[in-house]
Amino acid sequence: MKFLERPPRFLFFTGKGGVGKTSIACATAIALAEAGRRVLLVSTDPASNVAQVFGTIIGNRMTDIPGAPGLSALEIDPQAAAQAYRDRIVGPVRGLLPDAVVKGIEEQLSGACTTEIAAFDEFTALLVDSALTATYDHIVFDTAPTGHTIRLLQLPGAWSGFLDSGKGDASCLGPLAGLDKQRAQYGRAVEALADAARTRLVLVARAQRSTLTEVARTHKELAAIGIAQQYLIINGLLPEEEAKQDRLAAAIYEREQAALRALPAELAALPCDRVALRPFNLVGLDALRQLLVATPSPANASEDEPIALDASSLGDLVDAIAADGHGLVMLMGKGGVGKTTLAAAVAVELARRGLPVHLTTSDPAAHLAETLHGSLEHLTVSRIDPHAETERYRREILAAKGAELDAAGRALLEEDLRSPCTEEIAVFQAFSRIIREAGESFVVMDTAPTGHTLLLLDATGAYHREVARQLDAKGAHYTTPMMQLQNPKQTKVLLATLAETTPVLEAAGLQADLRRAGIEPWAWIINNSVAAARPQSPLLRQRARNEIREIAAVAATHARRFAIVPLLKEEPVGVSRLLELAGRTIATA
Repeated sequence: MKFLERPPRFLFFTGKGGVGKTSIACATAIALAEAGRRVLLVSTDPASNVAQVFGTIIGNRMTDIPGAPGLSALEIDPQAAAQAYRDRIVGPVRGLLPDAVVKGIEEQLSGACTTEIAAFDEFTALLVDSALTATYDHIVFDTAPTGHTIRLLQLPGAWSGFLDSGKGDASCLGPLAGLDKQRAQYGRAVEALADAARTRLVLVARAQRSTLTEVARTHKELAAIGIAQQYLIINGLLPEEEAKQDRLAAAIYEREQAALRALPAELAALPCDRVALRPFNLVGLDALRQLLVATPSPANASEDEPIALDASSLGDLVDAIAADGHGLVMLMGKGGVGKTTLAAAVAVELARRGLPVHLTTSDPAAHLAETLHGSLEHLTVSRIDPHAETERYRREILAAKGAELDAAGRALLEEDLRSPCTEEIAVFQAFSRIIREAGESFVVMDTAPTGHTLLLLDATGAYHREVARQLDAKGAHYTTPMMQLQNPKQTKVLLATLAETTPVLEAAGLQADLRRAGIEPWAWIINNSVAAARPQSPLLRQRARNEIREIAAVAATHARRFAIVPLLKEEPVGVSRLLELAGRTIATA
């Protein structure tokens, strides 16, 4: 593997959700450790699944991985990091300042941007030379999906610039002293990221046009901030011999080869490795050890045994949604499970019935336009653009609060609004506007991958608590966005997953997080099911059999209602193919 030749100290794995970043990062960490290196594997994903892959509890501490001498792992826990951050800031003034003042500071530090910057502090601490990491030869970062990762890697420079130019004594994070102490650490982190001798970025992709286009954008954005040492891995390629035995496999193989022939020029210039699709789930040390080495395809055993499925279709779910006449439909889940495609499919099926539908996305790496590839009567499409929303928010605040300020006061306000986490507030406001629309029509929202969505819901919850604190004492009536999300008559949350061990576990974890916030998911959707596509290829049939156990777990343990969407021969791009996803029957393969 080219990306493993003369590896530097820091290796970052990034890419669109669902392309196999975690599996490849874990397999890389094992390979380095078995070569005699001391390795720390770090997940920066707020919805980390490293623990599920290794089958052990990890959490926010350096933990040795059983059965893999020399390998430790760490999952940066945003909530634990945020609490530690709050304690660092509030602890010194507790007991010295009035309780009301301390409570006000804590309230300032309760939002999503505090959670983000606190986790970011832990991330940058791993990039600087310290006793914390001195014993490790390599630190392997399994990052969150693309949009979140780009923001994470841009933050060292953004916060350094903000602190260098800032003149205020507070931001949305509370006292700036909490950030200013980290100035030197951020500077050293910037140097480490830009040093090709110390840092290598590995872009992980699937052989899909949309995925490769997004990876090309990521390559450009990260190269622009100085991360130039980049490699490419094309993961999960169907072997050519499988295409000779099955029309479905042949269509998938040709689709992948066409995407590779159209590889963007900037990616074609990068050192590239190709990793074959495996018939087994990538969970456990034995499976991970096989990922980066060549293995034979499965034999033709058990080819004639039927694969039985009994489940609703996506169309059945849409029938029940349409009966309400209006409402918010939110697609949530891990990156790469097909939320964008499913959101578009639900929206076009509702619009086909003559219902007014607004399809929107909060995903920083959104590609709704590419998925729809056309228009439809009764359907409008939008995107919550973080940059546009931040600029709108800045203008509104300057108009409302800056009009009566003198030049010095206005300059101070403008400086405060240049804080990188102003974006979190702006995106939340846009999210709130979208929710209000669902009172009169259908709004279908394609959310960002799990971790980013949880941060958005954290902001929604913080806003609700602040409104409740101010208005409950007055006995005033109010409705917050969080209350609308908690009302099943107004909001239906659809959890998207794949019939694989890790995505199902992650969807179950997301469901638990939502329930703690008082939001009950309405249904699960198992997307891209190989079993429901009736394959004949031995490799695909083995993957189909692996799916049955996961589908049974969803039915028995996790979901009150669920639907299965089959893997299609053609990519579901365009209105007509999206309507195919709402098929009425799930057949026996």
